[in-house]
Amino acid sequence: MIGDDVRIVVVAVDRDTVKLGIEAPRTIPVHRSEVYEEIQRTNRAAAGEPAAPAAEGTKATAEGAKVADLGSKGRRPSAKS
Repeated sequence: MIGDDVRIVVVAVDRDTVKLGIEAPRTIPVHRSEVYEEIQRTNRAAAGEPAAPAAEGTKATAEGAKVADLGSKGRRPSAKS
């Protein structure tokens, strides 16, 4: 649980891949990090604000929270020999 209204659910497990789902009320926006970042860039550009740089490996949100970059959608770890 995240707070009282948001729940992270394991949807599927297949070898080295885990698919997660997010259950939240429709009043709480839930976006993938790249979608959220684009929304923030668009909002900053519309307000005439400069883009704020984020630390390497993390992404800063407008509220000051950091979102870990866990990789691109669909990326699979390389096989080990």
